[in-house]
Amino acid sequence: QVRFEESGGGLVQPGGSLRLSCTGSGFSIRSSSMSWYRRAPGKGREWVGTIGVAGDYTNYEDFAEGRFTIFRDNIENKLYLEMTNLKFEDTAVYYCKNTGGSTWGQGTQVTVSS
Repeated sequence: QVRFEESGGGLVQPGGSLRLSCTGSGFSIRSSSMSWYRRAPGKGREWVGTIGVAGDYTNYEDFAEGRFTIFRDNIENKLYLEMTNLKFEDTAVYYCKNTGGSTWGQGTQVTVSS
């Protein structure tokens, strides 16, 4: 059974930074293109960005470009989302998922508040 577990969320002030992590069970993160998504309060889930299997490419949604960085550690079989210069509107539950997959984890809550 495929499961993803996200961690690293928390409360941060505007302009602050957080690093989210993603691990998988029943699934090898190192073997797949991986993506991050988020769901803000009262909104639908939206794509944040994607990283290739070997980390050879990354693509980001406009709001993430220049502030967020997706990277992976294929030795540790982990995925990361580094977020900087956080804004109030980045408040959301963040999820990781393999590209094309259908399994979602519980997500990790990020709250940007002063």
